[in-house]
Amino acid sequence: MKIRPLGDRVVIKRLEAEETTKSGIVLPGAAKEKPQMAEVVAVGPGGYVDGKEIKMELKAGDRIFFSKYSGTEVKLDGEEYLILKQDDVLGIVEE
Repeated sequence: MKIRPLGDRVVIKRLEAEETTKSGIVLPGAAKEKPQMAEVVAVGPGGYVDGKEIKMELKAGDRIFFSKYSGTEVKLDGEEYLILKQDDVLGIVEE
């Protein structure tokens, strides 16, 4: 199964968080904060919102940072995804 987002929405998958801090302290599962970095899985077609055309600037495979409390979590085939609006994406990671 696949998720096909509508309008100006994107489907992302969070990237795994670090298991240890920079100083070498191992964090237990409950103490870890969910990462705000993710990979784009699917992108909607864009469209019009309040009479303004929304052009999609993201594409599948982009690595992004997104707002901490944005989007809706969904599970599909045992995988966790997040569906959010393109406005909730803070930036694209370029290498």
